[in-house]
Amino acid sequence: MPAQPSRTLETFPNPKPERDYEVSFDCPEFTCLCPRTGQPDFATIRIRYVPDKLCVELKSLKLYLWSFRNEGAFHEAVTNRILDDLVAATQPRSMTVAGDFLVRGGIHTIVTASYQRTAR
Repeated sequence: MPAQPSRTLETFPNPKPERDYEVSFDCPEFTCLCPRTGQPDFATIRIRYVPDKLCVELKSLKLYLWSFRNEGAFHEAVTNRILDDLVAATQPRSMTVAGDFLVRGGIHTIVTASYQRTAR
């Protein structure tokens, strides 16, 4: 059975929780739909994070990103949604998600959203 899109983000324990290190993903096959025209939007989603206790599992990330394929979303909204969902799943020390969208209407758009855990 082929994999299906999913909004479930799976995690696994950070193998080095005592150390700050950065994990980077470039996801060049992201697609969603323009909420005004229904035409496809194409983007590279770049994710950078410093994990705390959990790391995101890559196959679940792939299926999660795939789940936006038939959904209408403004660039700003989808980039922030991805950040919010990843932060909720992993509770990182810090995270940045950048949506680098291909030209639409003659305009190239990059949306960058960041999270920094506050001191407790």
